[in-house]
Amino acid sequence: MTRELVPTPVGDARITLHPAAAPRAVLALGHGAGGGIEARDLVALAAALPARGISVALVEQPWRVAGKRLGPAPKTLDAGWAPVAERLAGAGLPLVVGGRSAGARVACRTGAAAGAVGVVALAFPLHPPGRPEKSRAEELLGSGLPTLVVQSAADPFGGPAEFPELPGTHALVALEYGSHGFEVPKRAPVGQGEVLELITSAVGDWVLGLL
Repeated sequence: MTRELVPTPVGDARITLHPAAAPRAVLALGHGAGGGIEARDLVALAAALPARGISVALVEQPWRVAGKRLGPAPKTLDAGWAPVAERLAGAGLPLVVGGRSAGARVACRTGAAAGAVGVVALAFPLHPPGRPEKSRAEELLGSGLPTLVVQSAADPFGGPAEFPELPGTHALVALEYGSHGFEVPKRAPVGQGEVLELITSAVGDWVLGLL
């Protein structure tokens, strides 16, 4: 594992790279608006995918590196992400961009311009909780790239059933159990580890399928 600061117009971002021994692709993942790269799904992907030939770069936005608690406006998030994607694309391997929640939105908005070959959207916030009329589907549908969405049924930001019909370039993995953070309740018939394994397997299969 290595760490690197990357200058951006809105401050330094930080890449924590979990390299594959014989990498076939790089998966860059951003965090949400209220948390960091310690999110359970990001940690699980960074642990599981390098063994499958996918290097995982966990990216901390400049606001997070600076110690702030809440993320800025979308344009600022995009500005903090673009130089990181450019840096990772320069490694010469196919780049897949993604993230969880707000990080998924950033990847959808900027992936095509960054030269990525696909987008992984974890817990895409389709709308604010309780506000389905405030849909962000346009960002997802307009990614311009093959896009994988991983969504929990109990996500208050929009469950799988709320998503519009996706184009053939997009795929949706619907998790029967789990919150916006993919936390599985104790009463569920599946465990936390099983759900995380399902996520890492689905993402790994999909990324390798792009190559």
